[in-house]
Amino acid sequence: MINFFLKTVLFLVILLMSVISCSDEVIQPLEKDEVYRLQFPSYFPEMSFDQSANPVTKNGVELGRKLFYEGRLSRNNTISCGFCHIQENAFTHHGHTVSHGVDDRIGIRNAPPIQNMAFLKRYMWDGVIHNLNEQPIIPITDVNEMDSSMPEAISKIKDDPKYKRLFSAAYGDENITGERVLKALSQFMASMISADSKYDRFRQGKEVFTSAESQGMAVFNQKCASCHSGELFTDESFRNTGMYYNTQFKDAGRYRVTLDQIDWMKFRVPSLRNVEYTAPYMHDGRFYTLDAVLNFYTDGVENHPNLDPQLKQNNHIGIAMNTQEKQFIIAFLKTLSDKNFISNPKFAE
Repeated sequence: MINFFLKTVLFLVILLMSVISCSDEVIQPLEKDEVYRLQFPSYFPEMSFDQSANPVTKNGVELGRKLFYEGRLSRNNTISCGFCHIQENAFTHHGHTVSHGVDDRIGIRNAPPIQNMAFLKRYMWDGVIHNLNEQPIIPITDVNEMDSSMPEAISKIKDDPKYKRLFSAAYGDENITGERVLKALSQFMASMISADSKYDRFRQGKEVFTSAESQGMAVFNQKCASCHSGELFTDESFRNTGMYYNTQFKDAGRYRVTLDQIDWMKFRVPSLRNVEYTAPYMHDGRFYTLDAVLNFYTDGVENHPNLDPQLKQNNHIGIAMNTQEKQFIIAFLKTLSDKNFISNPKFAE
């Protein structure tokens, strides 16, 4: 009995030491910081992220990862970036049509996936942000999301010895500033490159498509690629796609930024990479399946005054597709799923 007790105690001690060791290892910076090489295929677009203004380093990315999952950046210490951007769902808020924030407040928009942001030129559904270094300030300060401020957030972490060590390793000293917080977060986001889907292996000659996937790509290129173009499957334009105005959220898209009536209900064309994992869809999460999205484009498009010209051609509103074509498109879209990206431990909390 005594031997059993001693063995149990020894096991628990070893387990505790293991947990502590793993915890320390996760946030242990390199003694000498090294460049974090952002690797991506040659057919990807040119990187828009300015590494001369914010060099991406291994310690900077690790600091950004730590901050990404830091609840103290919110007013009541409960909401982190990772709360709405969940890795297993390609960093979206799965199951919630729109983001949820402090005190269970409801936002007005669906949390977009965080991937390949180093290649984009505009951020947010309305494109209000043009610099990835500035993007995190929106959720941190939004009253329905984290409802905080940079001075308030910094006051909570400035005396934390772990953060002092991480900031010193990333920036050379322990000075914790709002600019450094934002730049570390953007380094982490820049590192989140998704480029290992079946589509990518097909592009590289390493894998072949099924008949359905090949036919889906052909239909997609004919019906969808005018907006979802390029290797990121977005042209980053703002388009009115004929969705009804949601009176609950009162979100008119790009119009909120420009106050120009021509931008009424125009939203940024999202990337379709990992779209299999990012339901619900559209700016307000109104559709829960890819079938519903495609059904909308064939049968639900409203003829707004500034409806995108691509959706009103040949006296037809919407996109003409039959049931089989829709299934082919979905088969192709699933080739854009990057399983390694959503299971990569370097992105996890």
